[in-house]
Amino acid sequence: MGRVQGKVAFITGAARGQGRSHAVRLAQEGADIIAVDICEDVPGVPYPGASRADLDQTVKEVESLDRRIVAQQADVRDLSALQAAVDEGMSQFGHIDIVCANAGIATFGGALDLSENDWQTMIDVNLTGVWKTVKAAARPMVERGEGGSIILISSTAGLVAFPNLAHYVAAKHGVTGLMRTLAVELAPARIRVNSVHPTTVDTPMVQNPAMYELFGMPGASRDEAAQGFKAVNALPIPWVDAVDISNAVLFLASDEARYVTGVTLQVDAGGTAPYKIPPEA
Repeated sequence: MGRVQGKVAFITGAARGQGRSHAVRLAQEGADIIAVDICEDVPGVPYPGASRADLDQTVKEVESLDRRIVAQQADVRDLSALQAAVDEGMSQFGHIDIVCANAGIATFGGALDLSENDWQTMIDVNLTGVWKTVKAAARPMVERGEGGSIILISSTAGLVAFPNLAHYVAAKHGVTGLMRTLAVELAPARIRVNSVHPTTVDTPMVQNPAMYELFGMPGASRDEAAQGFKAVNALPIPWVDAVDISNAVLFLASDEARYVTGVTLQVDAGGTAPYKIPPEA
């Protein structure tokens, strides 16, 4: 018996990276999946977005585990598109037990140098998109009356500050605050709400030239960047794997965390520790 056997999980940003990993990990433990992703580039984001082929690969990986999946192209900024995906999932599976608001973007710039569009796009995707995800998926959970688990993917930037990421830090701090309020509001329905706060994760959001430049490594190779990223963490590693975040999601989704709500769960290799010994080069 899997740890989320018979449950249904609604996951955003599921075409690749963390989102795909969450879908596959939950499917490995018995969940059926409702997966959405924008499957296109977001203007102003300095790395390519996922594609429909990426989302199709997520479908293949979930189905290879003998689990069912509904996959639709949807932008988390579009509440009607999210609602349509939820409605389709409900028509096929009958219920939703787990929500994982994972979709997000990263762009960079000093707080005074960001354009209005840079700021608004970040808030619209990384904060308002999380609220819209919950708004679309949580009501069927409340109406069913069987409880559930909502997991919001924040960041270490949802707990501490980083320069040249004011809009990202603001959005991710907002996710933390949203989680805390939802945990209180949804507790009477026995719906638990928590957030996960990763350090750098080995996904396309991190592995791109713009991110390398942000960390002072313009033109670096992946191996060169790995040495620089070690400075972010207390443990001597440059980044964690997507499955490390998925294992945290699985725990919070499972009955093992049945009394865990309102928690900020850090998977950060000690990155938010107030003091850490600099790793050796």
